[in-house]
Amino acid sequence: MRLDKYLKVSRLVKRRTIANELCDAKHVEVNGKVARASYEVKVGDEIAIQIGPKRTVVQVVSISEHAKKEDAALMYKLLS
Repeated sequence: MRLDKYLKVSRLVKRRTIANELCDAKHVEVNGKVARASYEVKVGDEIAIQIGPKRTVVQVVSISEHAKKEDAALMYKLLS
C-alpha cells in the first residue's frame, strides 16, 4: 500500500492530499529516511511524521485497504 494511503486509512492524517503534501515537504520518514508518497509500506516499517513541533513515530503492525474508525488504531503501534 502507498504511504499516503496508509497514513489516511490508519487515520494518522485526516486526508490523503494532506499526507501527500507532508511527503512532498519531506516531513515524513520511513526507517530513518525521507519517503515519498509512493513508497510501498510494509509491516515492521517505522514511520515518523513531523507536523509543526509535534513528531509522531509509529511502527506498522498491519496493512488493510479499509479500516473502521475503531480498527484504525490497531494498524500501528505508537512509539513516541
